[in-house]
Amino acid sequence: MDRVRFSNPILQNPILQNSILIVEDDQKTAALVALYLEREGFLTVHAADGQQALDFAEKHDPMFVVLDLMLPKVDGWEICQRIRQRSDVPILILTAREEEMDRVHGLSIGADDYVVKPFSPRELVARVKAIIRRTHPEAIRPKAVLSLHGLVLDQEKHRVTVQNVAVSLTPLEFKLLQALMTSPGRVLSRDELLQFLYPGGEAVIDRVIDVHIGKLRQKIEPDPSTPFFILTVRGIGYRFADRDAQQVRQVQT
Repeated sequence: MDRVRFSNPILQNPILQNSILIVEDDQKTAALVALYLEREGFLTVHAADGQQALDFAEKHDPMFVVLDLMLPKVDGWEICQRIRQRSDVPILILTAREEEMDRVHGLSIGADDYVVKPFSPRELVARVKAIIRRTHPEAIRPKAVLSLHGLVLDQEKHRVTVQNVAVSLTPLEFKLLQALMTSPGRVLSRDELLQFLYPGGEAVIDRVIDVHIGKLRQKIEPDPSTPFFILTVRGIGYRFADRDAQQVRQVQT
C-alpha cells in the first residue's frame, strides 16, 4: 500500500535553483504568471505564503523572484528584506499597492522592479527578461521548440505533439516533460522531480512521480513497455534519452 508523504520544499534541488519563484497567494494570478513565463522557456515554482517562500529561497537560490506583498504568514516587505540580506537574486514586486511611497519603499529595500496590478502579463515577462538579461545573460534563450524523433514540445504554445499528432497533457505532465527534455541525459531523482512539481510541501502519494511518468509514457512513447524517450535509472529516478542527443535541439520560433 502506498504511503502518504509530505514533499519537503527545503531539500537541495538543482532544477529549482534554475527556476523562477512566484510568491503569490492568489492561485489564478500565480497560474497566469507561470503560464506566460513558461511560454518563454522558463521553469517556474509557486509559493502560496510568505514562510513557504522564505524556506524555498533559503535552500534553493532561485534564479528570480516574482513577489506579491500581501501574503499570509510573512508579508512581502519582510520577504524582500530577508532575501536581500543574503542574496542578490533579482526580485520583482507584483502588487495591488500603487502608492508612490510603496513603490519607493519596495525599491529602497532591494527590489529590482515594481509592477502594479492589474498588469499586462506580456509586459511583466518583458520586465523579467530585461532584468535577467542584465543579471544572468546566459539564462536568456530564444523561444524554443524541443524535439527528438517526432516528439515535439513547444514551450511558447504550451503544446506537445508526437509524429505531428497533438497530445493532451495535464499541466503537471507538461512541466515534468519540460524538465526532462531541457536536460537530456541528466538523471533527475524522484525527490528532485517531486520538489519541482510540488514545491509547497503538499501531501502526495510516495510514488506519485512514478504514476505521472507512467501516464506520460502512455501518451508519448511508441511502446510504453519499452520506453524510448523517458528512461528509468533504477534506484534513482529518470532521465530523458541522450541517445542521438545531438538531435535534441532548440529551434528558434
